[in-house]
Amino acid sequence: MIEVRPAAVFDDVAAVLGLRRADANVCWCLSYRIPSKENVVLRGPARGERVRELCAEDVPPGVLAYDGEEVVGWAAVHPRADTGFARTRTIPHVDELAVWSVWCVRVRPGHRGNGISHALLAGAVEFARANGAPAIEGYPVENGGRKVDLTMAYVGTRALFERAGFVKAADTGSVLNGFPRVLMRLPLR
Repeated sequence: MIEVRPAAVFDDVAAVLGLRRADANVCWCLSYRIPSKENVVLRGPARGERVRELCAEDVPPGVLAYDGEEVVGWAAVHPRADTGFARTRTIPHVDELAVWSVWCVRVRPGHRGNGISHALLAGAVEFARANGAPAIEGYPVENGGRKVDLTMAYVGTRALFERAGFVKAADTGSVLNGFPRVLMRLPLR
């Protein structure tokens, strides 16, 4: 059985998002989470250290999925106002609600195809609800069932979000891997 918990344990976040080499400049799911200027200057191990700081905050940077005690997946979820989505021109603001955003769903290799992305998305919704979010948004690709390259699949698909109860709220000006992204929303109150 998959359990989803707040991502407050840095070592578990590192197991999903971390480095294979200490000097690598992997995403660490910071691209949308921190200001663009900060994201550009953080290199190598400093990226992981920034995530360690985020994990120690009162509201961690996302949720983790566990199969027993083994961490098997990650979802980034936080108030939209604290993300790059607050400032982007390609993904519209539907209204003035203080919505939360879920922008990355990642399942570790060897665990894919077992419904973990569904559990992660459900866990992200519950995490946002528990922290007072009035609604939650995601920005998945509209792929019409066609294969999405694994390096770009982190945003999820419209079908994944629909299965979790989200509905399309708007088109966006964003395209990923050749697929348009749509704004999906789920009211939480």
